[in-house]
Amino acid sequence: MKLKRYIGLLALITVLILPVYAQAEGLPSFAELAKKCGPAVVNINTVKMVEVSNPMDDFFKFHGKDGINPFEQFFKEFNKRGGNGQQPKQKRKTGSLGSGFIISKDGYVVTNNHVVASADEITVKLQNDGHEYPAKIIGKDKETDLALLKIDVKKDLPYLEFANSQKAEVGEWVLAIGNPFGLGHTVTKGIISATGRIIGAGPFDNFIQTDASINPGNSGGPLIDLKGRVIGINTAIIASGQGIGFAIPSNMAKSVITQLKTDHKVSRGWLGVTIQDTDPNTAKALGLEDRTGALVNSVNPGDPADKGGMKVGDVILKIDGDKVDDTNDLLRTIAALPPGKSVNVEVWRKGSEKNLRIVLGERNGKNVVAEAEKMSPKAAEENLDDLGLVVRKVNRKPEAESLGLDRPEGLLVIEVMQGTPAEDAAIAVGDVILEANQHNVNSIEDLQKIINTEGKKRGLIMLLLKRQGHNIFRTVELKDK
Repeated sequence: MKLKRYIGLLALITVLILPVYAQAEGLPSFAELAKKCGPAVVNINTVKMVEVSNPMDDFFKFHGKDGINPFEQFFKEFNKRGGNGQQPKQKRKTGSLGSGFIISKDGYVVTNNHVVASADEITVKLQNDGHEYPAKIIGKDKETDLALLKIDVKKDLPYLEFANSQKAEVGEWVLAIGNPFGLGHTVTKGIISATGRIIGAGPFDNFIQTDASINPGNSGGPLIDLKGRVIGINTAIIASGQGIGFAIPSNMAKSVITQLKTDHKVSRGWLGVTIQDTDPNTAKALGLEDRTGALVNSVNPGDPADKGGMKVGDVILKIDGDKVDDTNDLLRTIAALPPGKSVNVEVWRKGSEKNLRIVLGERNGKNVVAEAEKMSPKAAEENLDDLGLVVRKVNRKPEAESLGLDRPEGLLVIEVMQGTPAEDAAIAVGDVILEANQHNVNSIEDLQKIINTEGKKRGLIMLLLKRQGHNIFRTVELKDK
């Protein structure tokens, strides 16, 4: 009887273990992949000259009795001699390490911009011969944190090709090769944990997230798929996290690298609008079935969008037939297109779709900056109980200019009542209401009329506001009394 129990128990253990064993047996080996791709991965050493104080200062920093250093003044005077009263500065070399990978047999190397941005000297160390070669910067792009280098070696070099990152799927195996903490070629493996990550690193965030170990020194190294192609460029980590690293998608990198190689810089398309995402309430107010696209807050006069007929309140739905999911998607899409290209832009305007033809300009880092001004009452104030606001007309030019307006118009928000729809919609004191449901608002009567008709019919009202020189939309739900 006991024997039968033991046999049954053994059978049960076998049933439980065999699938695990089989699964382990089926795991890929990364040995051949590491051998194949490793020689194309390089270590990057940078040197920067920095000015430092006279090292003797640190040597003589000691304290005598009661914290007094009897030699301090003597050595200060000694250091000043010949320096017009200023202590002479000395230059010292500081170094840093990073990673990169070769993309052509004639020695073009890809890395991160932050690895080489401030370097005075750059050398690239190859794995297969152990030699270091001086590198020249061909081009850098701060906005995507990419750089292209060139080394001259009198032989064909091993190189890596780019994969199509659009086809990357969560759960796929990947390999990271780099130079973490200066330890030389180090291989780590993991999976793609997520795609399309936005971490606030720049205007075109679209990172691949991976749990393959990435550490300081891995920056600029490749994230490789099982076919030995580069799916991403390792660029960022979360210092307090484990198993969370980020890589620039290969498709974005290919476009940037191609421009750096031919033009030594990156030129990006430019529409000339400010935008925000469409939240569910705003989509409902506009009559859109889906929360999609990018809502246009303002159109810069004379810029491409203005010339192409785009209006404030348009929702950009598609660019050349490709759907625009949100503001980040629109920024990346337009930036990936060359200046001068004519694109078809599909927008949603006042309940219907409209096609615009816009010739893109060139993005040049434009940034509109305005300062908030303290307002003092200059006209009669009135309550808008349906919204929970106290407002008044803007009727003087100096005040209008201080609010970022071209002329006196709209209603200035004086007070936002607590616990009201306006507070829920994040309307703030100092905002100027310009439109309601895409109708101009030039008086309190105008706004109240729109609230009583369209607003109460739909249960909400969409306001176009001017805030510190910028246009923004806010959608306010109207509560039943």
